[in-house]
Amino acid sequence: MKNTTLSEYVKRRSGVALGGKGALSAMLKRSMGAGNFGGFWRFWNPVWSYYLSRFVMRPLAVVLPNSLAILVTFMVSGALHDVAVSLIKWQLIFVCTPWFTLMGITVLLTSKVSYLSYNFPIRACINFGFIALCYFISAQLQRI
Repeated sequence: MKNTTLSEYVKRRSGVALGGKGALSAMLKRSMGAGNFGGFWRFWNPVWSYYLSRFVMRPLAVVLPNSLAILVTFMVSGALHDVAVSLIKWQLIFVCTPWFTLMGITVLLTSKVSYLSYNFPIRACINFGFIALCYFISAQLQRI
């Protein structure tokens, strides 16, 4: 991906050109239908993942083991989401950082798990279930 442009990256991830007709539905179908949770994240929001990969993941992977670079990238993404929500609400929010950290841990723990043999609705439920479970755990941890 060293010299990959944003347009090339999005086309490879979604199968549709950047801003092309059907880009959103292609992203949703590919991500929700992924055969593992890491695959979900490879297809989810290709524009955001392009910049995370380019400016966070790749530089970190030079100095950290890949699994730690992945985890820190999820943490940075969560922190940036928290900053955005905090600015919108004009109130300090700390929800996405722990949630995204748990999703990063889930990606790492399930990296060898495949549910590609299941049909699309089952795969979508599993992927959504991981997201919801990580959010639920994160919300419970914040109550402590």
